[in-house]
Amino acid sequence: MSSQLLREALTLDRYPRSNTYDQQWVVDNLMGPHPLWSAESLLQAMTLRPGMRVLDLGCGTALTSIFLAREYEVDVWATDLWVDPTENWQRVQNAGAADRVHPIQSDARKLPFAHGFFDAVVSIGAYNYFGTGVDYLPYLAEFVRPNGTLGIITPGIRTAPDFSPPPYVADRWGPDLCTWLPPDWWRHLWERTGLVTVETADFVPNGWADWLRWLQACAQVGRGYEPDEHLLEADQGKLLGLTRVVARLN
Repeated sequence: MSSQLLREALTLDRYPRSNTYDQQWVVDNLMGPHPLWSAESLLQAMTLRPGMRVLDLGCGTALTSIFLAREYEVDVWATDLWVDPTENWQRVQNAGAADRVHPIQSDARKLPFAHGFFDAVVSIGAYNYFGTGVDYLPYLAEFVRPNGTLGIITPGIRTAPDFSPPPYVADRWGPDLCTWLPPDWWRHLWERTGLVTVETADFVPNGWADWLRWLQACAQVGRGYEPDEHLLEADQGKLLGLTRVVARLN
């Protein structure tokens, strides 16, 4: 697939900010669903103001951190356990975001920050891997100022996690799918702490179709993850999609 065809395949009217980026750059640094689309859809339900300090938790290759810094004029701590922060720093510099993005390597459960330091936390495609325990939100909230915000996008499912999956889901079932949880599940987990008020808990509109479109485009250039592509093709949005949750500290 040529660069022009890739751009056409990955240009959607509902993501005007993401459309301005080099889609080959996004594909070359892929980790999960389209990171810029996910970040832009989160910011359709969450407000960031210029100058805010933002923790991008589980930032992967830091594309979301670069996007947030450039598009919303916030200062971002790009924090990930698995991706080398030196590699992320090179990407940040190449993107012209060195004045606003600070790469950090850290376990999500051993964060090296001062309590109350951040105005907001975002997590794109990662929170479900470390945040499903009842103790995690209280831990994370320590690093956010009063009245600060938290927002996540994760793979999700529309029904309760104890359902009997259809064959196309059962064939793909594994420990990772156990963390694909419904919006209301996250709402209940967060609100029961008494620490936050959940302002949004829903499925990203057209999220499953965007995710499938992304995987199909990546496959055309020899990237992507084929099992998830087949899973989303079979499901057609009946069960699967992208869960979006936004909350404000009380």
